[in-house]
Amino acid sequence: MKIVMQLDELSCPSCLQKIEAGVGQIKGVNTAKVLFNASKVKVDFDETKVDQNKLVDTVTNLGYEVKGVKVK
Repeated sequence: MKIVMQLDELSCPSCLQKIEAGVGQIKGVNTAKVLFNASKVKVDFDETKVDQNKLVDTVTNLGYEVKGVKVK
């Protein structure tokens, strides 16, 4: 399953690394990719191991506001 989270505008490239590392370490996440210029996070995950709320909560806990979510 895939989720795309729209964030507030990202201000620095280190934000990209922080989010990818934080989300990427969650059990059940296959890939986490930040699209810096679009301020989006795309995550491919196994919904039997982690739910989308955990992913959103993780990004929020890292200090970023999630403004919208699309699940595919």
